[in-house]
Amino acid sequence: MTANSPSRDFRGARDFLLDHREDYAAAYRGFAWPRPERFNWALDWFDRIAEGNDRTALHIVEEDRTETRVSFEVMRRRSDRAAGWLRDLGVEAGDRVVVMLGNQRELWETALAAMKLRAVVIPATPLLGPVDLVDRIERGRARHVIVRAGDTDKFDEVPGDYTRISVGGLREGWLAYEDAGTAEITGDEAPDEPFVPDGPTLADDPLMLYFTSGTTARPKLVAHTHVSYPIGHLATMYWIGLRPGDVHLNISSPGWAKHAWSNLFAPWNAEATVFIHNYKRFDATRLMEEMDRCAVTTFCAPPTVWRMLIQADLTQLRNPPREAVAAGEPLNPEVIEHVRRDWGVTIRDGFGQTETAVQVANTPGQPLKTGSMGRPTPGFSVVLLDPVSGRPADEGEICLDLTGPGGRPVGLMTGYEGDEERTAEATADGYYRTGDIGARDADGYITYIGRADDVFKASDYKISPFELESALLEHEAVAEAAVVPAPDPIRLAVPKAYIVLAEGWEPGPDTAKALFAHSRAVLAPYKRVRRLEFAELPKTVSGKIRRIELREATARGDGTEFHEEG
Repeated sequence: MTANSPSRDFRGARDFLLDHREDYAAAYRGFAWPRPERFNWALDWFDRIAEGNDRTALHIVEEDRTETRVSFEVMRRRSDRAAGWLRDLGVEAGDRVVVMLGNQRELWETALAAMKLRAVVIPATPLLGPVDLVDRIERGRARHVIVRAGDTDKFDEVPGDYTRISVGGLREGWLAYEDAGTAEITGDEAPDEPFVPDGPTLADDPLMLYFTSGTTARPKLVAHTHVSYPIGHLATMYWIGLRPGDVHLNISSPGWAKHAWSNLFAPWNAEATVFIHNYKRFDATRLMEEMDRCAVTTFCAPPTVWRMLIQADLTQLRNPPREAVAAGEPLNPEVIEHVRRDWGVTIRDGFGQTETAVQVANTPGQPLKTGSMGRPTPGFSVVLLDPVSGRPADEGEICLDLTGPGGRPVGLMTGYEGDEERTAEATADGYYRTGDIGARDADGYITYIGRADDVFKASDYKISPFELESALLEHEAVAEAAVVPAPDPIRLAVPKAYIVLAEGWEPGPDTAKALFAHSRAVLAPYKRVRRLEFAELPKTVSGKIRRIELREATARGDGTEFHEEG
């Protein structure tokens, strides 16, 4: 294998997907994962596309309208300098580094620098408190932390012998990232000596450790390598429809997997610009103004943001993006129709997890089916396993085939760090088990039913909360909805809905009566909502609904509950 082959093979696979970006059959049939023995995405890919490249790699617009633009070449040089500075501080290959930064230039610099050093990044959202940080330091065995200056106080309650690096201000007892001198590099000065790595990067060397959002249990610690995310997100690039020169906006918080998916690997795999609009409070009008001004061509947002967007006048956006996608939780059909009507663009769902890249998606140029999240993405062999028999079926747990002709997909974690039992359970019998339930139709399209933990029975009928939530969202009064089982002496359980009302609607018996009537009109009798409560929805810091809290509150009988009459 020549020294250049990892980069060449990666580009070949990337270009194959670009060449077949609207020909799903050819892309799925002909794509093969690059499987290099050695690969360092920052050195073997990013630096190669960045050298001498003055196009914008990162564009950040702040709430006060100040802007930061960094070219590919300047990002390459800044990450080189950051890597050299961190190495001088003692950061070595294999060291775990907690990176807790916002959407700021240094986040991307340190990500690339850590890769070049073969350090292991533990991404952390700035929303975390001391209790969560203790868990990350202890279970992650972190030796270094890189933190916004305003968040350093949180670590006063986090014991441990780790290097403390503050970004954006001096703090007593902390090293100042500004001493790295990355801000001095603008592209006009003489370049530093090129960064020279201490050794080769093996493909299975650890790269990232992600704590999952913990919607139902204690967060798991997901381990990814130098290929599983960087190469795995070729599939994500394909799903989004990214092309070289695109300006990509992904609304996601740093510290969560989707941020790495679509604000790091997928756009820079495509040689596109990462565009960020920083805001404290969501403002749909301002967001669309910036999308127009900065010529956003591809847009990804979680369902919560899409639901807030359609509360505004979408026609304010004069130049809608060419591609629009949603991920995090399934997107309800009525939101898709609203955006299609006002923008002439169809939002395409995608399904993946922190443990993987995108596994199932509606890809560009393909027919869409209402409610379906699409077909398996190139490189992923998806099987639905019946939960009782364990055999392939038309409805069952969404699983990845690890032993088929294509082999184990590159875009899959190595396992759960420090939990061999859970890893073995998740990959038993040659399948990776997602814990999500889906149904496949005759054309291979998969429709999401729900988390295995969320699906419940009422009067011996299986109930998918997502289906009922989608039905409720069709009513103009409903901004958000979550359905959980409520104990019932006759039916065992009945569907109960927690409702967040749209602007202009008041909680009370009249609104409840209207929603019960809507439920009767659009749902089969065994599915219809029997109880509801008006309340805010508990969510993880990544924005996912914590249905476990709602189930517990329902069991306790908390809140003011309305019951369907009759």
